[in-house]
Amino acid sequence: MSKFKIIIPLLLIVILSACGEKYEGDYSYEVKDFTFTNQDGEQVSKSDMEGKFWVVDFIFTNCTTVCPPMTSNMADLQKQLKEAGLEEEVQLVSFSVDPKKDTPKILKDYAKARGGTFDNWHLLTGYEFETVKELSIKSFKAAVEKIADSNQVMHSTRFFIVTPEGNAIKGYDGRDQANMEKIVQDIEDMS
Repeated sequence: MSKFKIIIPLLLIVILSACGEKYEGDYSYEVKDFTFTNQDGEQVSKSDMEGKFWVVDFIFTNCTTVCPPMTSNMADLQKQLKEAGLEEEVQLVSFSVDPKKDTPKILKDYAKARGGTFDNWHLLTGYEFETVKELSIKSFKAAVEKIADSNQVMHSTRFFIVTPEGNAIKGYDGRDQANMEKIVQDIEDMS
């Protein structure tokens, strides 16, 4: 009888320790469900990303400051992922923070002009501003605000790694081209 008193708690410890997070990061924020329209007019949802890593950013095409270099860096990240043989395992997702202006065609032209292709990159729109603001805050703890008396929007400049289970776990300065190599390396280390 005393063996069972020892074995059962040990088994519970082993089972419970196996239930922890599979991927380690700086935090773990569950990305809320969504279904939006991509640059090709197709519906893309969180469930479409299941089983793959994804890298997320927030941009808008009328941006006069950080979005052009961020989008160029996302295109560079896409090339590096392909060179590492990871393009099928990693999806890139850019949420527009100006969905009223950013139609699928405008988003597609914007990314294409910066070297992007669309096999594994979804530029999303087709929602209200308040929807993307809530998604950014609740899923990535990143503020989004319209700037008063301006057509500009304040948003995060981070590129976020999201796990195959849908949790944001790491963020990188998306303006810094050197971080693209770090993102590839971190995904390779977790794969």
